[in-house]
Amino acid sequence: MNETIEKRLSDLGVTLPIAAAPAANYVPYSKSGNLLFTAGQLPLKDGKLQARGLLGRDVDTATGKEAAKYCAINILAQAKAALGDLEKIHRLVKITVFVASAPDFVEQHLVANGASDFLVAVLGDHGKHARSAVGAASLPLNAAVEIEAIFEVE
Repeated sequence: MNETIEKRLSDLGVTLPIAAAPAANYVPYSKSGNLLFTAGQLPLKDGKLQARGLLGRDVDTATGKEAAKYCAINILAQAKAALGDLEKIHRLVKITVFVASAPDFVEQHLVANGASDFLVAVLGDHGKHARSAVGAASLPLNAAVEIEAIFEVE
């Protein structure tokens, strides 16, 4: 893929939002050497949480997968705020996907695919990453999904 990341986002109909400000005593991203770490990003669209509650009780897998995509969009917004230009991303190293889950919900990996598929579509081979998908009893603001990322950058 020789297209720019911004072009692929545009082709997918995605406009990155302004990166969300931290809601407490932390920074939204941190750079150490050539690694960029994002704080956990919620499934916000136009400032509104897109999925609330527990997967397997309040939220179905398809909705959770879409929520994970919104988290990934917000991760890229943080990366752009940190770097100024998404082309400074060499590769996505890893994402950790936290899924608010009912006790018997076992499809965290399918929810995580919403972020993974989107990030590979946008970043191409540089978006192939390691991943953890973890069930959680609850997440901030009753969000259904929260995702953090590690990038290798210029």
